[in-house]
Amino acid sequence: MSGCLQPWAGQLADGIAALGLALPQETVDRLLAFGELLLKWNKVYNLTAIRSPQELITHHLLDSLAVLPQLENVNRLADIGSGGGLPGVVLAIVRPGLLVSSIETVGKKASFQQQAKIELGLGNFSVLNKRVEQVTADSLPGGAAEGVISRAFSSLADFVNLSGHLVAGGGGALYAMKGVNPVDEVAALPAGWVVSETHALRVPGLDAERHLLVIRRA
Repeated sequence: MSGCLQPWAGQLADGIAALGLALPQETVDRLLAFGELLLKWNKVYNLTAIRSPQELITHHLLDSLAVLPQLENVNRLADIGSGGGLPGVVLAIVRPGLLVSSIETVGKKASFQQQAKIELGLGNFSVLNKRVEQVTADSLPGGAAEGVISRAFSSLADFVNLSGHLVAGGGGALYAMKGVNPVDEVAALPAGWVVSETHALRVPGLDAERHLLVIRRA
């Protein structure tokens, strides 16, 4: 493939290997194609503060892929406020059997995600241009989500209060992608919810703390 991400294709491949993932070349090419699309639309729509192709590889693509091992048993995923489709589009690319519903309130960001769905042929990805509190669990493809994920949501309490109703009973969970482990936010979780797992993530090429918190009904 050609494009501004091509010089960094090796970095993406190395990062995928460092994460312990084995992805077909076709899948890696689709990740790069998504990155190219994001950079192109970003010039007009301001989808992300990341402008550098190299940073897009580390801060967006590899950062999104780092959570993949923790979602092994999730088959229906809702991504809340994913902006440019992160991590939702990335996860839909690498796991074709995963049903991903992206809930994005900003119209131009939802439009970009819809375009990405079309251009990348993501039949397992859908976009709802609504506020998360307006979305019902039974309106999601396949019903209530086994996993509800968000990256850098304002606070864990808000994430639970606004998105908890989308989580399927019997083992469903919220997955909060954070930087530094937010101990104070954990202490402020609403009654009836607990952090069941905390995973420190190592994102290749990214010199910053990353954590994934798994939140379940108590």
